[in-house]
Amino acid sequence: MADSPRDLSRKAAARTARLAALPAAYAGRRAVGFGKRLGGRPAEAVMSEVQQRTAEQVFRTLGTLKGGAMKMGQMLSVLEAALPEDAAAPYRDELTKLQDAAPPMATRTVREILARELGADWQDRLVRLDGAPAAAASIGQVHRGTWHDGREVAVKVQYPDAATNLRADLKALARLAKSVGPLFPGMELGPLVAELQERSTDELDYALEAEAQRVFAEEFRDDEDIVVPDVVEVGETVLVTEWMDSAHSLARTIAEGTQDERDHYGELFSRFLFSGPSRTGMLHADPHPGNYRVIPAADGGPGRLGVLDYGAVARLPEAGLPRAMGSLIRIGGQNDEVGLLEGLRREGFVRDGVTIDPALVLDYLSPFIVPTQVERFRFSRAWMREVFQRINDPRNPAFNVALKLNLPPSYLLIHRTWLGGIGVLCQLEAEAPFHAILAEWLPGFADAED
Repeated sequence: MADSPRDLSRKAAARTARLAALPAAYAGRRAVGFGKRLGGRPAEAVMSEVQQRTAEQVFRTLGTLKGGAMKMGQMLSVLEAALPEDAAAPYRDELTKLQDAAPPMATRTVREILARELGADWQDRLVRLDGAPAAAASIGQVHRGTWHDGREVAVKVQYPDAATNLRADLKALARLAKSVGPLFPGMELGPLVAELQERSTDELDYALEAEAQRVFAEEFRDDEDIVVPDVVEVGETVLVTEWMDSAHSLARTIAEGTQDERDHYGELFSRFLFSGPSRTGMLHADPHPGNYRVIPAADGGPGRLGVLDYGAVARLPEAGLPRAMGSLIRIGGQNDEVGLLEGLRREGFVRDGVTIDPALVLDYLSPFIVPTQVERFRFSRAWMREVFQRINDPRNPAFNVALKLNLPPSYLLIHRTWLGGIGVLCQLEAEAPFHAILAEWLPGFADAED
């Protein structure tokens, strides 16, 4: 039975209270920790204990709330490689759990939703359905089943309160962005929350997701490296796709993979990220590792990479990534400071009348440029941490560049996806032929006439 407006309001208030408790609890632990330090305990040991306990609470809260809270946690987990090591270590395990897990929905609820969405005769088409979920995420969970034609399928079912919780969480997180900020040193949470709010409607629309997945599946159908499962049936809050047999997600490779595996899947990840827009006119904009699955080769050779979840997709107006983007990165890679600044002005990244040092602009944009300057680039947590700390250090002249740059709306999701992709590659510590991948797939990058 559906919740009444009063019940929904009460639940929303409870969720907001749990989110609001995070900064208060963190401040309380720091106060207690200060007392322990006065009592003679080493400062490093006290701070480590505070961060560890806070990380556990953050995961417990963001994970069990699902919705926007968990979606925020997943985005933060992709960027944890940028955190200072003393802050990242206690958070790493807890945040990466959010890349591949969430608490399950009751089986009875799942069956009620299937009957409502697919009709009373749904069991004539979905002839078998596993009771336990095979996977769960921020707004829905997945069950394995068998379609009437014998195909193994993945049945994604949206949580009954997904829309309400997602929007309530994002409103609460927007209000709490500043107070929650200290839990994640150096990260600007406000823009992340604003972006999630902007595309929350698309995330909830399974018909829109199915439309995007069909396009990707058709384009990558015969690809040697990338696997995209086909759509079988779709309802308002139910999406049935072909089942994809895989060993584990990319999160496991990050935690346990050999260097050869990290390099191989890091390269496939990069190729999909940059070839997808040219081949489909869309950008898969949710790069957290739980959406990428390792598919071992039958002969024991290099495996393929499966890609799931097309709810966060940017439909690109140029039917691909902007040509100016490739041109600007190429100019930056040639260390042409003046040419880079002129190009940024033309594209609206620097407004008329704004004075800015070209050398500082090049330094600020180095995370996107440096990997393209060599034949093969080794991504690493240490590299990302150094770059991130440098451009976020108030003592560094490049720190104020961000205040003078303007990010055009058409680049917002592209920028965040690319930054998230770099975060994943740094978690993998992968070496990849980044320059060659961009030369093949990024418009404007290899064209010296632009």
